[in-house]
Amino acid sequence: MKLKSLFTVTLASSALCVAASSAMAAPKGEGLYLGAGTGFSSLKNDSDEVDDFIESGSEDFDIDDDDNSFKGFVGYEYNPYFATELFYADLGKTRLEGNDIASTDLESDAYGLSVVGQLPITSWFTAFAKAGIAKWETDVDGNLGNADLDLEDQDGIDPVYGVGAQLNFSPLFVRAEYERYDFDSDYQIDSFSASAGFRF
Repeated sequence: MKLKSLFTVTLASSALCVAASSAMAAPKGEGLYLGAGTGFSSLKNDSDEVDDFIESGSEDFDIDDDDNSFKGFVGYEYNPYFATELFYADLGKTRLEGNDIASTDLESDAYGLSVVGQLPITSWFTAFAKAGIAKWETDVDGNLGNADLDLEDQDGIDPVYGVGAQLNFSPLFVRAEYERYDFDSDYQIDSFSASAGFRF
């Protein structure tokens, strides 16, 4: 009889532990979260469009358009399907190299607000898409030798959008995402990043 009771208590305890673990693994569905990540960015456009962007009047340069990027974000999840995020992104540097030793660096960053649509595939896996507005700035530093240049810093307010996937280990999560920063018709940056975050 004691053996049967011990077996029953053990079985009940195991069931409660499994239930508690499942509840902890599932995202809460609402609340504040924050995160940070790193990755790489790449300029989408070719030299003609970059030339228009910096108003250089010359296409006599090569482009080194890949660099490391960093981002931070804080968001609020209203339910399992909808969230908003404030973000800051350091999108790295694009280097324009002239035919001589001259070069110019275009360093970009942005901050803004995105609306996030989420699709919970399982309790631990979520796909998402986002769209928002970014206040961006590109600092132009250097010269391109003898080219007739008007190298002015650029800034503006333009769309940003992206897609990604997230693994939920409540209260922690990790995500991978692609984002397009559409700075203007002549300058667009693609960003690929991996981030980790915490839910409160």
